[in-house]
This record gives sequence, C-alpha cells and structure tokens, in this order.
Amino acid sequence: MDFSFQDLSGTFSVADIAIAMSLSFVLSAMIGWVYRATHRNVSYSQSYVQTLVILGMLISLIMLVVGSNIARAFALVGALSVVRFRNAIKETRDVGFIFLVMGVGMAVGTRFYLLAIVAAVAISLIIVVMHRFNWFQLNVRRQVVKVQVPSDEDYTASIQDVLIRHTDEFELVSMESIRAGALTELMYTVKIKKGSEPADVISALRERNHGQSVTVLTGYDQTDL
Repeated sequence: MDFSFQDLSGTFSVADIAIAMSLSFVLSAMIGWVYRATHRNVSYSQSYVQTLVILGMLISLIMLVVGSNIARAFALVGALSVVRFRNAIKETRDVGFIFLVMGVGMAVGTRFYLLAIVAAVAISLIIVVMHRFNWFQLNVRRQVVKVQVPSDEDYTASIQDVLIRHTDEFELVSMESIRAGALTELMYTVKIKKGSEPADVISALRERNHGQSVTVLTGYDQTDL
C-alpha cells in the first residue's frame, strides 16, 4: 500500500498566488468602497462589505485550486451544495455586488488579470454614475394615508375635501372598524401635490377628525402624529 502523497502546489507559482490574492483584495476593497459610497438606505452593514472583500479573495483561491481540472470543479460543487445561508439579502443591489466580486474573483483566479481590472473599474464607474445622477428614479410621490375617525358620524366627505386640496389624486383602499367599534380607520393611496408636504396633510386631517391618529406612509419613512 502506497502512503506517499503528492503536493500539487507546484502547479502555480508563489508569484501567481501573491498576484491573485493581492489583486483580488484590491479590486474587492474598491468595490466595497463603491458600495459604501453609493448606499442610500439605513440598512448599511459593515459586516456585509467586509464579506464582499473576503468573498472576492476566496473565489480567487477556489479558482486557483480548481484550475482546469473537471474533477475538482465537480467536487467543489458538491461541497458547496451542502452550505446553507440564512441571512436574508435586504436590497436587490446587494445581490449585484455579490455577483460582481464573484466575477472579479473568478477572473483573477483564472489569471485573466486585465479582464478583472477593466471589468471592476468599468462596472464600479457605472454604479457611481447611476448613483450620482440618480438614474431610473421614478418621480411619483405616492403615499398611503391612514386616518382614524369616530364611528358616530360619517367623516368621509370632510376627509376627501382635505385630500382634494392637498393631492393630485387619491383612492380609498380600505375602511376598518377598530377599538371595539369606537373608531373607523380609513386608508387612502394618494399622490401629494407639488408644494404640499406630508406634514401639511396631517395637520389638515387632524383638524377634521377631532385629533385622532393620522399616519402618512411613504416609500422611505413614516410620518405619524
């Protein structure tokens, strides 16, 4: 029985390893800084950005190991198929950054260095330009307005009078009895007029519903008084 082993590290040189690890780190870190600079919402995670850098380097390492060996590639697929990730991706653009660092890592690991550099820089510049000029923004100011009114009277007409003054269009979505029938909650989808703000709508509605709760829900935050 032969207990000898063969070290396959000689299939790539120390220079290959150093270049792959260094270049994948630099490009992944650059992508991480682009992600940080262009992030808009409150869901920013330092851990996620650090994971992007680690993932880029890890993919480069994996591609060095796999090389052009089909058997290793299938073994890698089998090993990764048992891994389960339970952290939910908060934004769709986060998925794009994951695939970006994976693509760059694969290019570096397979020694397409120029391709990795050009692709990382070009795509990063596109992301920065889209962020800077706010591409594909939809300037439709739609909100959801929830108004609570006493159930002993019909306040629909007075509420709609306020919405006519402050919105371009509105639609009653639901009407629900709450607090054991003491209050009625009306829910509208509205498009607030230019020059009006959610706070203006809230103030006007509170004058009509005897100080009961009024809530304006937007796509980014919630104003509640």
